[in-house]
Parts: sequence; C-alpha cells; structure tokens
Amino acid sequence: MSLPDWARAHASVPLDGRAPLIAATIRDKPEDFDVTEELDFEFSGDGEHDYLFVEKTNTNTEWLARQLAKFAEVAAKDVGYSGLKDRHAVTRQWFSVPRWNQPDWSTFELGDVRILDQQRNLRKLRRGAHRRNRFRIVLRGAKKGSDTFQERLHLIKEEGVPNYFGEQRFGRDGGNIALANSWAAGKRLPRHKRSIAISTVRSFLFNEALDRRVRDDTWNRILPGDIASLDGTGSIFDVEAVDETLTKRCDEMDIHPTGILWGDGADVDAVPAGHDDWLDALSNARVKAANRSLRLRVNDLHWSVDNGSLLLEFSLGRGAFATSVLREIANVTHRFA
Repeated sequence: MSLPDWARAHASVPLDGRAPLIAATIRDKPEDFDVTEELDFEFSGDGEHDYLFVEKTNTNTEWLARQLAKFAEVAAKDVGYSGLKDRHAVTRQWFSVPRWNQPDWSTFELGDVRILDQQRNLRKLRRGAHRRNRFRIVLRGAKKGSDTFQERLHLIKEEGVPNYFGEQRFGRDGGNIALANSWAAGKRLPRHKRSIAISTVRSFLFNEALDRRVRDDTWNRILPGDIASLDGTGSIFDVEAVDETLTKRCDEMDIHPTGILWGDGADVDAVPAGHDDWLDALSNARVKAANRSLRLRVNDLHWSVDNGSLLLEFSLGRGAFATSVLREIANVTHRFA
C-alpha cells in the first residue's frame, strides 16, 4: 500500500503545489546515513548492567540485541536499548546487558559491529532514554540549488518542519497498514506484531491530522483549544485563549502546538473520517491517548554541496524522524547496498 503524500510546509508556491525542490538518492553507501545517539543521563559507574556503545553497519537493532544476549547468556528481554536505529546505515547507540555472568566484551566479535565504549549502570536502559540523535546524511545526485533552495534550508533551520512519523514506521511499501487493518478486524496477533499494529494506527492517524493543520497553515501556530507542549521537555498544558505572550513563545519555538496520539480519552469527533474501526480497536486494547508536538525543531542544521551531493548535518530529539526533514528538501529515492 502506498502512503498518502502528506502536505509539506515550506515552499514558495501555493500549497497544492508544494513539493521538494530537488531529487536525490540516499543510502548509496551505509555511511551516507550516519546516526549517533546521545543519552539523557549520567552513568552510575556501578551496578549489574554493562552499557555498551556500539557502532553497527547494515545491522538491525533488535537482531543485534539478541546477539548480545546470546553472548552474555541472558534472555533477550533483559537487553535494553533506547530506540530502534536504521538498518541501512552506520549507527552508534547504547545497549544495556546484565552482567550476571561476567561477560568479557573484549572478546565479542560480530561482522560489522564494534563496541566503542563500555560503562556500568544500576538500571536497564529503557526506551526513549536518549536526549537526541545526531545525523550526517548525504543526498547524492542533488545539484546546487537556486536562491529558493537556500531559502528552503534557512526556513527549516529557523522554523522547523511538520513532525510527521517517518515512512519507516509504516513498513516497506506501507505494509504495516495491512497488519493494522487485520488487527482492527479482530485477528489475534503475536505480541510483537500487535505492538507494531497499534503503533502504525496511532502514527497514521496523527499524520492525517497533522496534514490538515499543514494545509490550514496552522501546524506552527497555537490555536484556542490546543494543547501546547514545552520545547525539549514535552510537558503539556491546555490553551483556552491565545494572547500575545503565547504567540511570542510559539514564534520563538519555546512552545509548540500538539496533536493527538489516539486512544482512550481522545476526542472521538476529531478522528479522521473512515477510521472508526481503528479507534474501536485502540479503545478495546485500552491504549491511552497522548499528545505529540506538531512541529519538529531541527537543531544545529548545516549543509554543503559538493560534486552533485548535498551533505546535511543536524540533530533531532527523541521520537523524531530524519525523513520528516528530508521530505521538505528532496524527493528521495532509497538505494540500499
């Protein structure tokens, strides 16, 4: 299933014609998509968990976690990591592994995997425990743009981008949508696939709602009745009325409007049309509603063009997708090695 072409925010032409300014390919080589994770806490220096900072190339995060568990002779569920990283890339991320059996990590060898650092900590690494991811991405086949191209990059640096869930959330060719439909229709799924289905449903509905705000040109503005979030912390508060102070804080990206991650407690009337079955399934699964910022701040954005390639460097907070930044710049073709 092909995904909708959700609206882009930045362009110098009318909304219906908004499109990327260039065409390019990514992942010609694994090193063209480089990601480094930064945690949000200090290590205790002792405790029963080894924390391993691992560089991996063309390697799936979950698969690697199982290999670390096997080496340490512990259950896979006892290995922790903060987030899934792209497989077709060079990535550096932390894993926690119980040291109950005193594994000697200096003897660990596995293909394109290297342990760069080892620390100790009291507790297992939990999902979402990182502060940010730093990206270094090469777009090949991109030619140096006009002033409009430079303006687009400056706009992204100053104003951010719509905080869409990236295409990888929906599986290859949108295949997770079919899984979500089967789950909503009552099919019993293994726990892992059920989790994927729920995540797909919530992400798709959020993107649909964000698409409407982008088309209304309100994705980056606080409106009466919105729930706003504080930049960086994610703390939320209700907005009954919009005054000059709130408008200024939003313009300065101190606060952002949010959208709903659907579940129990969400406004049923706000659900995009045609998805009542998904909402019913979320309610039956007792998934609680939450909020996610509609706007994504793109930190430390730098770029350069050389020999037909555009190099982008930036960092994003947890839960954000680099592909949401790229889609505002380029019509990207993936080329896996």
